[in-house]
Amino acid sequence: MNSPTPAAGALDARDHRVFDAVRELMSTQGMQLSMEAVAQQAGCSKQTLYSRYGSKQELLRRVMQRHLCRATAGLRAMDGEDLRGCLLQFAIDHLEHFNETQVIQARRLIAAEAAQFPQEAQALYRDGAGALALHLAEWIATRIERGLLRHDDPHFMAELLLSMIAGLDFEKQRFHTPHRDDAVVRRRWAEFSVDSFLQAFAVHPAVPEPHSNQLRSFS
Repeated sequence: MNSPTPAAGALDARDHRVFDAVRELMSTQGMQLSMEAVAQQAGCSKQTLYSRYGSKQELLRRVMQRHLCRATAGLRAMDGEDLRGCLLQFAIDHLEHFNETQVIQARRLIAAEAAQFPQEAQALYRDGAGALALHLAEWIATRIERGLLRHDDPHFMAELLLSMIAGLDFEKQRFHTPHRDDAVVRRRWAEFSVDSFLQAFAVHPAVPEPHSNQLRSFS
């Protein structure tokens, strides 16, 4: 598996300004954002953007790479032996990111425009959610080799875990329905998801007892 692992140190202040501009514009313009708008938002010239990134597609790919780096920081922060600690931090980071106002708005716009811009939508999936699933599968495969997780298909396991973490919350956001907009409630759901995953796949599942029904009752 060759999932990308972008290095945060490879970015400078100008990159961060540009990437932040892209994130903000995607929440208001979706996939119709232009390099001219990005340049204006970031305070640079359009020629600078093309010289540095080559194309809008490459710029969007780099933005997705930065997100991947941040999203997988919890998996890289520890040595990987603390399965619950690594996966819980990953789950919390994942839920926090997708509860940011800009991200919620961008997801709604992109979903609405996907049929109009199918190639762009597929590229965003490949470089975003697809790359995240590949990276998580690679991490899981390594823990299987170490004897920490039960031998199974790491791709299936990664997709299952991501689905468990997301629950119905992202769908609720998309349809403007009350969701887990509180950090405490999101952490409880992250704990429940990770603990359930480890109960199924950990070789020696040293996880807490199942959560009570009270903790399972979320908005």
